[in-house]
Amino acid sequence: MDLATLKALKPAEYSEAADGYRTTAKMASAAKDDIEHRITVAMRTHLKGTAAEEAVGQVALVGRNFHYIQTQCGLIGTALEAFSYELEAAKRKLDTALAHARTAGLTVNPDGSVTYPAGGEKSEDGKTPPGGTVNGLTDGTASAVGRQAANFDPNPKHRLAQDCADLIASALKDATEADEKWAPKLRALKADDDLTVSAEDWADTSSDTKGVSTAGGEYLNSLPRPPKDGSPGENATWWRGLSEEQRWSYLAAYAGTIGWMDGLPADVRDEANRTVLAETHGVAQAELNSWMAKEPKPAYIEREIINAQTGERWTAKVPTEEWRAWNERHQELKKPIDGMTAIQSRFDAAGKNGLPEAYLLGFSAEKDGRAIVANGNPDTADHTAVYVPGTESDLAGIGGDMDRMVNVWRKANDEADGGSVSTITWLGYDAPDSVAKDAPFEHYAYDGAPAFRNFMDGLDASRVGDTPSHTTVIAHSYGTTLVGAAAETGRLNADDVILAGSPGVKVSSADELDVPAGHVWNVEADGDVVPDIGRWGHGGDGFVIPSDPGFGANQMTVDSEGHSDYWKQDKQILEHQALVVVGKGDDVPLNPPPNPWAHVK
Repeated sequence: MDLATLKALKPAEYSEAADGYRTTAKMASAAKDDIEHRITVAMRTHLKGTAAEEAVGQVALVGRNFHYIQTQCGLIGTALEAFSYELEAAKRKLDTALAHARTAGLTVNPDGSVTYPAGGEKSEDGKTPPGGTVNGLTDGTASAVGRQAANFDPNPKHRLAQDCADLIASALKDATEADEKWAPKLRALKADDDLTVSAEDWADTSSDTKGVSTAGGEYLNSLPRPPKDGSPGENATWWRGLSEEQRWSYLAAYAGTIGWMDGLPADVRDEANRTVLAETHGVAQAELNSWMAKEPKPAYIEREIINAQTGERWTAKVPTEEWRAWNERHQELKKPIDGMTAIQSRFDAAGKNGLPEAYLLGFSAEKDGRAIVANGNPDTADHTAVYVPGTESDLAGIGGDMDRMVNVWRKANDEADGGSVSTITWLGYDAPDSVAKDAPFEHYAYDGAPAFRNFMDGLDASRVGDTPSHTTVIAHSYGTTLVGAAAETGRLNADDVILAGSPGVKVSSADELDVPAGHVWNVEADGDVVPDIGRWGHGGDGFVIPSDPGFGANQMTVDSEGHSDYWKQDKQILEHQALVVVGKGDDVPLNPPPNPWAHVK
């Protein structure tokens, strides 16, 4: 970039353009929310039938397209803001150099060199030290040599000119580098010229996000930084202190970080995590599509099979070794996509039979994956339930866990007497992968306990209004062990705890679970073998577990069987849990305590 161009540049114009893109992003966000929260809900309420559902699906796709527009415009706005910031810094350098040159009586030439006049003390022969012209130097060593040479000149204007020229050269270098860095990145943000937002489009957006966040480090680092290892309350205070422009920049560049910050409003976390979900799904789907094209042919070969006992022979088709290896990788690639598809399906189900909108409060596809999904807004709910699943829980199977909390929401909503309800599936920890190999170890529970406590505290920090929500923790299987570990090592921050199929909660009594006396509930169905098997690894003193009378939990009557049917729609135990969720625990039927005199005749 030359001197004349930099002098004429107005960095504020790029910031104004960024404002325009942010405004477009906000409009797209509002349109997306209107479609998801109002239009599709109204269509489902008033229209029935296959054609109506097809229409709802088409409208939902429009909403996703608006989401893509919102994300891209947010990135462009942040990129332009960062470009403006870097140009402004270069322009300030140039303006400073030009001001110093004017004050010192120096002449700045069109090529950026600086001419200084004769000046200084006359020599013995009566001559005034001559003037000259210097060029700016940006290399550190060369610049130091140039300044040293200027210091030896009896004309003091030489050093002033060299300093001005160096500053001008540095400004031009910074502006040129900013232009060369941002021009290709802004060009890359141009969308395909079609009406379809494909997996590849979202994969490109993921790449664009990484590019903008990396290239924009100078600008982004100038923003108020989030508290290091901040508490939910500190996170909430930091977010409230940001300007709207700063919030948009963080959401565009650091959606993955913002989405996991406990204490931030549910709608903010949802906005961030939906972007991460869409980008992650795009990358995963594009990779799967590429892999599908590599399927070996033929997939099967005919092989003669012989019955060793009868000698009977027949021909059967069996997979080739190449296809077996290909299919193993195919299944690996498909698993996280199944989970992401289930989450998207929950988004799309808003309005079905009164189901509220969903909020994605945490999402990651790394390793086994993690996700936190709320039915209804917990920031405003009168009653909130947080469900912690157990062993073998992962992103691929998140659909089943979400269905359980949908069922709880429906029952609790019926019992809430007009109050609002939010039920949350919290898969925010690395659950054991295997009942036999992993579940006996306690580190999964203790490793996940701090994250769970922070999430629970975050529900308070992001709360709207002064009235607290009545909060219930519902945990299943190894999830109860995590909840117990969380209470044992810190504050649980809940009003009620429901434990289902618990193998033990590390503590020995209900009094140690950090909820008011009489507000620990346990359910154990006939045929659920996990509690007795697990007590030897996760029970408290004397291997006591919540189903033992001495633990002190309220033992709910249970009409389900086995380890995983506590949340089936047709079971009374689901109704009993819902009563606890809405603060009607006194209406829950309990198993009578064992009669200590039963053996006396």
